[in-house]
Order: sequence, then structure tokens, then C-alpha cells
Amino acid sequence: MKLRNVILSGLMFGMAHGMAPVMADPIKNEDYYSNHSMGCMLLKECTDDVERINSSLDLKNAFPLSHWDVVKDEFDLIMIAFKKIGVEVYLADEKYFPVGHRGVYHTVSNNFFLNRTFVRRPHVLMSVVRHEGWHAAQDCMAGTIENNMIAIIKPEEDVPQIWQDMAKSAYKDMPHAIPWEKEATWAGKTGGMTQRALESCARGTMWSDYEPTPLTRQWLEENGYIK
Repeated sequence: MKLRNVILSGLMFGMAHGMAPVMADPIKNEDYYSNHSMGCMLLKECTDDVERINSSLDLKNAFPLSHWDVVKDEFDLIMIAFKKIGVEVYLADEKYFPVGHRGVYHTVSNNFFLNRTFVRRPHVLMSVVRHEGWHAAQDCMAGTIENNMIAIIKPEEDVPQIWQDMAKSAYKDMPHAIPWEKEATWAGKTGGMTQRALESCARGTMWSDYEPTPLTRQWLEENGYIK
């Protein structure tokens, strides 16, 4: 596959993660639970029932009946890394998400939105945060989170088969997204994996801690990110 085609695939996948130009017209009731309402949220045109969170203390305030102690250390370390690299995290009402969407990382604004309905359970929250946080790390791998590009971090053959199969099933209608999604699926179910990648991004050691794939290295060198 030519490098140009890989970059185009990255752009297409980025569109699935918030780059698509969705109109931000005033939202009507019939517009909720759709890509239209999600676009309105991503562009910050819709702000009702959307609140920024900074730590596990905000989770405790939002969901006082849930038990956050089991995940708070990893969650807080991820949030610290997010802050260092410039990613903001928000809790948002389910009406802004298409049905079944638990969260979304927006590659243009570098904001991350969590569906409030799904993340009141600690283990679900961590799965979503790790998964979408891995996409932020992929954003970093592609040079900088400011360029709207993302790149896979792990060699595709390193992804355990169980996560490859799960991603192929979940994204069968978006086959171009599978290379990125299968390692994000792996990260979503693996404690500490996303945290370490984001901390690497924050330190500026992404390409020494994680060897870029040959095509990613070529892209980084051609665009001046690696000398």
C-alpha cells in the first residue's frame, strides 16, 4: 500500500472520530441521538448537559453511588497525561451520541467526550477512557496531536488475535478503521497500556518508546518530525 493511501485511510478514520464536517445548526428534538447532535457537541455549539471533568473527584460528584476507588489511580494518571498534552475531557448527556456510542475522541479539537449513561460503572468507564485515550496516543504517534492525523502504534501482528477478531466484527462496516481499532480495543481491555502511551506522548519520547512502523517512520521523516 502506498504511503499516500495510508494517509488517506488515516484521514477517513479521523472523520469517523470527529473530523467530518457536521453542521452545527440549532438542535431540534428529532436531531438528538445522531451524528448531527454529536457534531454539535464536538464543535461546542451544544453545551447543555456537557461538563468538563479533571479527576476522579469529578466522577465521585457525578456518580456518588458508584465505587471509584478501584479505578481512580489509573484514571487520574491518564487525566494528568491528557492535561499535559492538551486533551480536555467532558461528560455529556447520551442525547448527543448516536445510539450505542460510549465515547468519542475528536481529532480536530483534541477533546474527549464520555457518554454519561454508560460510564457510571467504573469498569465500563475505564474501558472507554483507555480505548479513546489510545486514539489520542495514535494522534501523538502521527507527529503531533495538532495535525489531525493518527498512526498505529503497535505492529499489526503484535495485536493478540482475540482483539483483532473483536475489532473485525465490531467495525465490519468500516474496514478502513480496523488497523487503528484493533489495537485500541486491546488497550481498552488492558490496564496501564493507554496510560503508558499517553505519558510517553507527554514526555516527548513517543518514537523512542514505541518504534514507528516503517510507513509511519517514512511519514514522520518526510514531514520533519524525525530528523
